[in-house]
Amino acid sequence: MERYLENTKVFKALGDPKRAMIVDMLSCGELCACMILEKFEMSQSTLSHHMKLLCECGLVKGREQGKWTYYSLDTDTVSRTKQFFSALTSDKGSCICKEGAGCCKGCDENE
Repeated sequence: MERYLENTKVFKALGDPKRAMIVDMLSCGELCACMILEKFEMSQSTLSHHMKLLCECGLVKGREQGKWTYYSLDTDTVSRTKQFFSALTSDKGSCICKEGAGCCKGCDENE
């Protein structure tokens, strides 16, 4: 359960189209907050809120330089999230549906 909780934080953060677009922008490399802000019609406080959520889930990291914050993707989190999504969407022997393998009562009656 812990693995699901940790990884779904990233997907929850990406549930907002603007945050997904910000991640797309950061896939090209580090960007200053001012450069991100130029692409959206939002206030600096709204951008700060979006960036806070992306940083809290671990997908984005920020570093301050002078009065600006520069953001980039956290490659470790991106890699873990890709692996999690791949495992989540792949057939595997350890799938939760195979725990206590046995069909519900009555399924065999229809055959």
